[in-house]
Amino acid sequence: MKVQPGFLFWGYHVYKGVSGVLAGHRESSYLCGLMTLSVFKTTLQHDVPPAGLTPALLAMWWDGRGNWDRSHDIAQEDHSRAGSWVHAYLHRKEGDAGNAAYWYARAGKPVFRGTLEEEWDHLSGALLMENTR
Repeated sequence: MKVQPGFLFWGYHVYKGVSGVLAGHRESSYLCGLMTLSVFKTTLQHDVPPAGLTPALLAMWWDGRGNWDRSHDIAQEDHSRAGSWVHAYLHRKEGDAGNAAYWYARAGKPVFRGTLEEEWDHLSGALLMENTR
């Protein structure tokens, strides 16, 4: 039987519902089976997000795919501090500094001063680390 590759998530490769540890990848890329930022970015090549993402990470995934509206809808429904942080980033990206400042305050985070790309990496990486706790 020929196996068709699926997508990367949480340090595993999915083959039509059967998962196993990725072969040929350095162990340092996967910390206890957790998704790294680089792996998270590779999932953006797929049409569906990886399983097991928090709402905040799911919103970042959709933003990374270029779907601001879907990302915003998810962030707006996530009433956690992480959701507020993503919401802040999205309004900053939109160019609405006042609304972004409100959401940064709700998240307990300072307004990010780098580029949007730097913030996407910083925010996504932080959320991936929080997801491990």
